[in-house]
Amino acid sequence: MKGKYIKFFFLLSVIFAVSCGQNAEIDKVAAQYNYEAMQRAVAQGWNTWDTRSVLRHVLLPCGAAIDINLASADGKRESRFFIGNRAEGSPRMRPGAHSYDGYYTDITAEWNGLALRVESAADSLKNVIIITPQPGNAKGGKVIVSTQTLWERATWAEIKDNKISIKTLMDSSLKIGGEISGKIIESKRNEMLLSADEPIVIACDKMQGETPSGFASAAAARAFVDEHHNAFVNKNKQKYGACYDEYNAMQNVLGWDNIYDPTIRRVITPVSRIWNVGWSNNSDLGGFVLFCWDTYFASMMLSTDNKELAYANAVEITRGITEQGFVPNFYTESDYKSRDRSQPPVGTLAVWNIYQKYGEKWFLELLYDDLLRWNRWWDGNRKTDGLLCWGSTPFEPVTYRWWEFDGVNATEGGALESGLDNSQMYDDVPFDKERHQQQLNDVGLSSLYIMDCHLLAKIAEELGQRNDAVELRNRGDEYAENLKQLWDEADDFYYNRLIARKDSFSVGSAVKIEGKLTVTTAKKRISPTNFYPLLANVPTDEQAEAMLQKHLLNPEEFWGEWVIPATPRNDPAFDDNSYWRGRIWAPLNFLVYMGIRNYDTPAINEVRSQLSEKSRNLLLKSWLSDGYVFENYNATTGQGDDVRNSDKFYHWGALLGFINLIENGYYYNDK
Repeated sequence: MKGKYIKFFFLLSVIFAVSCGQNAEIDKVAAQYNYEAMQRAVAQGWNTWDTRSVLRHVLLPCGAAIDINLASADGKRESRFFIGNRAEGSPRMRPGAHSYDGYYTDITAEWNGLALRVESAADSLKNVIIITPQPGNAKGGKVIVSTQTLWERATWAEIKDNKISIKTLMDSSLKIGGEISGKIIESKRNEMLLSADEPIVIACDKMQGETPSGFASAAAARAFVDEHHNAFVNKNKQKYGACYDEYNAMQNVLGWDNIYDPTIRRVITPVSRIWNVGWSNNSDLGGFVLFCWDTYFASMMLSTDNKELAYANAVEITRGITEQGFVPNFYTESDYKSRDRSQPPVGTLAVWNIYQKYGEKWFLELLYDDLLRWNRWWDGNRKTDGLLCWGSTPFEPVTYRWWEFDGVNATEGGALESGLDNSQMYDDVPFDKERHQQQLNDVGLSSLYIMDCHLLAKIAEELGQRNDAVELRNRGDEYAENLKQLWDEADDFYYNRLIARKDSFSVGSAVKIEGKLTVTTAKKRISPTNFYPLLANVPTDEQAEAMLQKHLLNPEEFWGEWVIPATPRNDPAFDDNSYWRGRIWAPLNFLVYMGIRNYDTPAINEVRSQLSEKSRNLLLKSWLSDGYVFENYNATTGQGDDVRNSDKFYHWGALLGFINLIENGYYYNDK
């Protein structure tokens, strides 16, 4: 009945729009209806939906869960399992395959002497979990299986003896039964303790009479899981061929990071489950955090082979737009978001490329107004001397949490808006507290904005918004002309420009001499963002070749076995090897690569090919040995695990492999 009511109100809204002659409004209503239907369709079935543990298997929409805990022989118990958890004594999770929809999952848990592989296979209401001891598994451990009802859903679930029963008020005729087999140690209410020394099978399915169907034996369960493994893994190996490893890394981290959040009732793919819980206001519900450019990049990667999740992530981060009209640096539950700052404007890049893949205009209709508001916001709030500056605008606190105060209306806040939080480029840059901007015309931001204007103009044309298209093209062309002022003929490069030194490209440090702020000339501070004019198509072919040969391929600056460092190798900050100072970040590689794709000369094509191959090699170095996709990497050794502030399973690290998928025709040409 609920679906009928939704359709009824949808028809009423369409009739109202027609009566008012509002064709554009009809398109928007239809787009919203399509999206809601898509989200409901995605939020179905068994999967590792709950961000609080990758060993919790949840059935949506009813919210029934089968939770797996471990207990070691010394009596310790563990209930939370995160990939890449660095906390002392936490389980080490080695991720295997994970389809987006829970069709097949595979992960190994190592904790306190225990070593257990947990596989699952699901098909509609049918779900099988097999837990298998691995070499080195300590004797005497226990696996604890329990049933739970999550998020206060109208569902009842219990374990009695070794039987599982699930009922829901959503559909009173629906009953799910299951059975747990293994060496049983103890049975409690809603909880069963089994020996971790022997294999365990947990099988659930829709009841046929008094028993669940389809799993008369452990052998049948094993065959079901193996069938799913072979279908999922072999299909991808066949499709991606020599590029399977980088595809597997990308798809795997996105699959494991894919969750359902009950506070917004949406399926989303945040950067990491650990980040979700850390940012949560309510650990009982799990929590989530969506970062701006991170999520747009995820939507692009997902669009390789999953339209629904690509749409979901692009929509949800864009819907986080603030009252001021910009997509925030971060957005989480309880209306907590960064209202002082945005992040690099890559939303239109993602949306346009996703549209090129799937060609559905309703997706553009859904996001266009917010993308246009965001585009206009940059021009109205971050413009000085015809180019853009990073900034941070004060606002009235809403939640009074930490990030509503830290760095606001200061240089630090502007650096956070750049996404390159502690980059040496923004050391001691003066800040204008009246204009709420760093006093630095930023090459990277201005270039991204030009790209945004031109791509958004294409979207406007697709939607018949011709006046907007003219506005956007004209604005992009104006900024493109102004960007040429930052080209240094002597160095064949674009440099940031201090507002206080309009006659010089030198970026200096702001120091106080006798109490007065003075800008002193210093070495030009650069990063891969100085190549972003390639994204804006501003350099000529000759200029593009020169800047790549002289700077990107220069081993004293950016080139080497592992590339591209966020700080050039000859900058003193390179040796800091801390976050954006010296380390390699996949989004920088990706954006430089996408800029290079705008050019087509033999010399540039060779650089593009080399960058693609080196990016792939960096990703696979850790992926093939440890199964991790790091937030950032050491630019000297290629390691990701040499520092603590590099999340071990952060999905944008997979952009390093996405580059090679694009390069080999697995994205645009859809082999």
